[in-house]
Amino acid sequence: MQRERIDLLVGEHARKLSERLQAHRAQLFPPDAKRSLRKFTSGEAAELLGVKDAYLRKLHLDGRGPSPETRAGGRRYYSPEDIQALRVLLEAGAKSPGTYLPGRRNGDHLQVITVINFKGGSGKTTTAAHLAQKMALDGYRVLAIDLDPQASLSALHGFQPEFDLLDGGTLYDAIRYDDPVPLKHVIQKTYFTNLDLVPGNLDLMEFEHETPRALAQRDSNLFFTRIGDALQTVEADYDVVVVDCPPQLGFLTMSALSAATAVLVTVHPQMLDVMSMCQFLLMTSNLLGVVSEAGGDMNYDWLRYVVTRYEPGDGPQNQMVSFMRSMFGEHVLNHPVLKSTAISDAGITKQTLYEVERTQFTRTTYERAIESLNAVNGEIEALVQEAWGRHGA
Repeated sequence: MQRERIDLLVGEHARKLSERLQAHRAQLFPPDAKRSLRKFTSGEAAELLGVKDAYLRKLHLDGRGPSPETRAGGRRYYSPEDIQALRVLLEAGAKSPGTYLPGRRNGDHLQVITVINFKGGSGKTTTAAHLAQKMALDGYRVLAIDLDPQASLSALHGFQPEFDLLDGGTLYDAIRYDDPVPLKHVIQKTYFTNLDLVPGNLDLMEFEHETPRALAQRDSNLFFTRIGDALQTVEADYDVVVVDCPPQLGFLTMSALSAATAVLVTVHPQMLDVMSMCQFLLMTSNLLGVVSEAGGDMNYDWLRYVVTRYEPGDGPQNQMVSFMRSMFGEHVLNHPVLKSTAISDAGITKQTLYEVERTQFTRTTYERAIESLNAVNGEIEALVQEAWGRHGA
């Protein structure tokens, strides 16, 4: 039997797959086409703004605010920019500040939410992407950071690393030890109003390789402060940062945890996943203890576990969720993210549930999935508001 060189075989497979993915992307989004977000029905816009559809209609008839696009049957559609313009208009006349523009005010600290899990397949990137997008739709200024060299969060937002980031452009450029660039130089605008992105690619692995060298040389630039230091340079531009960490506990994840003000741990409620999480938590505790002793800030506004890919009819899953709630109490979010074909089907075209047209799915499938995501993101948003001292927001 002829033996094969695995380095050459894997390289060939990577080349073929990369070419096929590029062709798939060109088919979905031709090279000259700019990816854009769909328009929202007046009902969806009203729900995002927390007003009645009839009120939006009245604003339109009174000539106040942006004019929606009118389609067949008189249906009105608002672009994300229109919704943001309405927020600004409505906030000016709001009785209590922050009703329509809920972001930071004077004295509020930047919220840095780090999304972590040790085991792939826990829905970490899906959770991070939907959280970042929903907060942007809700009027927060959001920066999403893809810290995972596999770059799934970047792919969801239209970046294919091996084609689009040939000359760098990841967070690595801003946190490397030699000649780092200002973070603002690697931030990319997305097609979502209020949402910017720092994409990821394999360059991020360099940080894992270079940090032991820097530690051996007793480099005064402590590795665990580097992400926090970089974020400080753009802090005034954002309300919330969402960091999608790699599924391992390396120097990148530890630096992200040091920069964080809040931690979200995704958990798939199955015994093997929970056992794996147990090991992950033990390791995290030990390593962060070391970072803390070296002067790292380990004080967080909150830590929550979010149950992902949850199937309500699955008995063993329900047992695992009850088991976690009995141990961790309020640290487990009340709402889980349901496992849904709608979420996975949207992913095939590199989209999230907030992007796809609801008409692509059966109504009940879409509504169950979007309700579950909105409930989870609503809980997280309430925690952010609470961290800013706005109780009951």
